[in-house]
Amino acid sequence: MPVTTKELIKPLYVDVIIPIPVPHLFTYRVPENLTQEVAPGKRVIVPFGKHKIHSALVRHLHHEPKTDNIKEIQSVLDSSALVNPKQFEFWDWISKYYMCHPGEVMNAALPSALKLQSETSIIINADFDPEATHLSNDEYLIYEVLLSKHELSVDEVARILGKKNVHQLLNTMLQKGALFLSEEIEESYRPKMEARIVLSEKYKTDKALENLFLELEQDKRKLKQLESLMVFLKYSYADKATDYVRKTDLKADPNFSDSSLLTLIKNGILEEYEVRIDRINIEDTEKLAPQKLNATQEQALKEVNSAFKTKDVVYIHGVTSSGKTEVYIHLIDEVLRKGKQVLYLLPEIALTTQIITRLRKHFGNSVGVYHSRYSNNERVEIWNNVLDFETNGTYGSKAQLVLGARSALMLPFSNLGLIVVDEEHDTSYKQADPAPRYHARDSAMVLAKIHGGKVILGSATPSLESYYNAMQGRYCLVKMTERFGGIQMPSITVADIREAKRKKIMKSHFTPELMKTISGALAIKEQVILFQNRRGFSPYLECNRCAWIPHCKNCSVTLTYHKAGHQLKCHYCGFTQQVPSACLQCGDHQIEVRGFGTEKIEEEISILFPDAKVARMDLDATRTKNAFQRIIADFEERKIDILVGTQMVTKGLDFDNVSTIGIINADQLLNFPDFRAFERSYQLMAQVSGRSGRKQKQGNVVIQTSQPEHWVIGDVVRNDYEAFYNRDLEERRKFNYPPHSRLIEIVVRHSDRELLDDAAGVFTNSLVRKLGKRVYGPHVPLVSRIKNQYIKVILIKIEKEGSASAAKKLINESIADFYSERIYQRVQLHIDVDPM
Repeated sequence: MPVTTKELIKPLYVDVIIPIPVPHLFTYRVPENLTQEVAPGKRVIVPFGKHKIHSALVRHLHHEPKTDNIKEIQSVLDSSALVNPKQFEFWDWISKYYMCHPGEVMNAALPSALKLQSETSIIINADFDPEATHLSNDEYLIYEVLLSKHELSVDEVARILGKKNVHQLLNTMLQKGALFLSEEIEESYRPKMEARIVLSEKYKTDKALENLFLELEQDKRKLKQLESLMVFLKYSYADKATDYVRKTDLKADPNFSDSSLLTLIKNGILEEYEVRIDRINIEDTEKLAPQKLNATQEQALKEVNSAFKTKDVVYIHGVTSSGKTEVYIHLIDEVLRKGKQVLYLLPEIALTTQIITRLRKHFGNSVGVYHSRYSNNERVEIWNNVLDFETNGTYGSKAQLVLGARSALMLPFSNLGLIVVDEEHDTSYKQADPAPRYHARDSAMVLAKIHGGKVILGSATPSLESYYNAMQGRYCLVKMTERFGGIQMPSITVADIREAKRKKIMKSHFTPELMKTISGALAIKEQVILFQNRRGFSPYLECNRCAWIPHCKNCSVTLTYHKAGHQLKCHYCGFTQQVPSACLQCGDHQIEVRGFGTEKIEEEISILFPDAKVARMDLDATRTKNAFQRIIADFEERKIDILVGTQMVTKGLDFDNVSTIGIINADQLLNFPDFRAFERSYQLMAQVSGRSGRKQKQGNVVIQTSQPEHWVIGDVVRNDYEAFYNRDLEERRKFNYPPHSRLIEIVVRHSDRELLDDAAGVFTNSLVRKLGKRVYGPHVPLVSRIKNQYIKVILIKIEKEGSASAAKKLINESIADFYSERIYQRVQLHIDVDPM
């Protein structure tokens, strides 16, 4: 049926996602001049509220608005879609399954540099007469700066005046008519440009150059120009593959003059131009073919390929150092050669350093890396490379293989053939705050299904839920039970802390067994890893006289003592204060250190082994972008003898010369009040133990504990995951915990404790009316106040055979009823589906 003229001129509307936590999309009218530009997946500039301007993402186009008085979009930012239909399908699933809003998913998915922000700019009023109106000293200073700069941001005004709050001053200047305010939208992504210098075309013959040299030599005033020209030619001739020299190379040469360069360009001898370059520069190296697999690896590869004929998910359960990564490389190679994309997920950026090097040896420039330690602009470039694959992608294209942490799931893949989830058991795959609180492992399976791709899960210590799914036949299970290259499993010694303390033979926090093992390793130039799953110098300080302990002013936790900087820090909100010289309660000066963390272990081991080079790897020691790489490189190059660390040291790192592992205190792991405590204890102890040993040399592990008879430690010593799995699974069955049920945790927060108590009670009663005995709580968590927000927790257990989607629908109804009461509208409800 032909389209009528009336339909052709029908107004066009868009439903857009705005990156704010609301449950619905927003509708805007498209001006006639933008109808050909707008499309789903493009960003548009929209007015929102009274003053703000947002970059929104177009989701749908239509002709039927549901309301009147609709505002217009102001402009279209993108020439082509930034987000593709498969991404939107994935976002929709995340929003529905994890009970969050579209704007929250958009916020998590897009790199910060692609999310534009409105910024209030101050602009001078050209008609203002400062002689006719009195200005204060501060006002006149800002007026004078505006005369030269024309425009300032609020932050710039604050910096100029050295004041935090300048809004009152600006408001006064507004009323006096000295300036205007302008809401502007600014895109923070800027491509990286490189300045290049080339010889002008007319001087590219030998004769022309010879004449130029004679001319410059004869004029003493031009000798500097001649010298700079010679420097340029030196660099130009050194690299015959290009006809340009990078400006930065020239400026770094001591014989080169900036002023001479300007003169040479002005006189038409040299020319300058700029090109856009990648921030993530990968040196071209000859690619190596995947190495030949041993019999165990070959069998695993064969089983995986066979399983993929009937299953979408395969679990590779391989002991530590079994060579799983090489099997992954062969599988990745097969998928890349088919012209498809691959995503390789790792739980921690600490792991990427070694894996990047390994993958780039095989796949070169096709490897892209995406994680939070990269700058915003670097992440945008990876995003664009992945996006570009749909139209220009072939085998070997940039970012055909992406290595990243959980956020890499959000990249704009168009033809994803395989997702590898390495160390799938790791809790870092679960997003805690803010929403969406998604699990990368579970989300990866949905993303792969959308693309028609496959998933590999791998670990030496599977999560109970994943292993249960494999046992139930939902995944195919492939086992690798032998270490690669004949490396033996480590010898594990359990050292009884109670007995050592009773006999008074402890050296600080070290048993004789651990001291002897460390001494033996250092004597033959082998390396040691010490694992202590607590940061800082000591957990807390305590007054010897009255037992006063410093607490965080914002959270219900003690402050951790950090010897570096002599500070007390809160690891929840970041609050920091200097160590008091006297007790704030009784005034006594004897404040003692209690407990210990990685910083204290580092200090003590340095005293006990003064000739050893000791380093620490925890969150505090690795905050800078390249800190991980530096520590790992130093350890690989044997510049470090003893590495002290938190769980970062347990995560799949391979060091040939490590023969000894010390677990300083296993009790901290086992005694944590959580139904997953035993699972995490087994995983951490088994993983860190797996860092020891090499060819023809058995590694040594010492586990220090006050519970040497504990069954979890026994399973670690025997390397018996099956026994651990069966026992813990039965324990969970008794109390109906996952995998025998599904959990939804709702955290209720407010700064007023009384209002919180009331709100939590009202909301829980609403849930109980709808869900009955599935609802537990509200209860007060271990940490009941964070950042001055009081907290209560409600737990919902959904039976395995029950409908999770039906339960979520009822929860959403309770949330809507709750927020319909005005008194509760500022109470926060944080929903965590499948909490960790």
